[in-house]
Amino acid sequence: MTASAPRNTREVVEAWIRAFQVRSPERLAALYAPNATNWQVADEPVQGREAIQAMFTAFFQAFPDSYTDPVNLMVEGNWAACEWSGGGTFSGDLGPLRATGRSYRLRGCGIFMIRDGQIIEQRGYWDKRTWASQLGVDLDASLR
Repeated sequence: MTASAPRNTREVVEAWIRAFQVRSPERLAALYAPNATNWQVADEPVQGREAIQAMFTAFFQAFPDSYTDPVNLMVEGNWAACEWSGGGTFSGDLGPLRATGRSYRLRGCGIFMIRDGQIIEQRGYWDKRTWASQLGVDLDASLR
């Protein structure tokens, strides 16, 4: 960790928010421990810093105008919860999902566990059905 790297829970999550707002997979990945888990409850967990960076890269390519605005940030010890409001336009394919050109806007919450200045676990809570409906995506068909 460099001298300017975030050290406490609040600093790490605030750095995560800034990195997400500028859509930087590299800056985001640098905040995670090498063996971290990112678990978006609507999807399978993503394990490891490299896989997490690839997940963010794919998301930002699919939603190049994506944004997340923090609504509330609560910190207690090594845990933080960030309620957010976000959105974006589905401009590029995302795995089996084909771009529709439609936009989404929704709210959710991210829970972060920080140890030694790095994210070791992140859980994202958001409504995937509402997201898919706004984007014009049939999740069930994409899984066939």
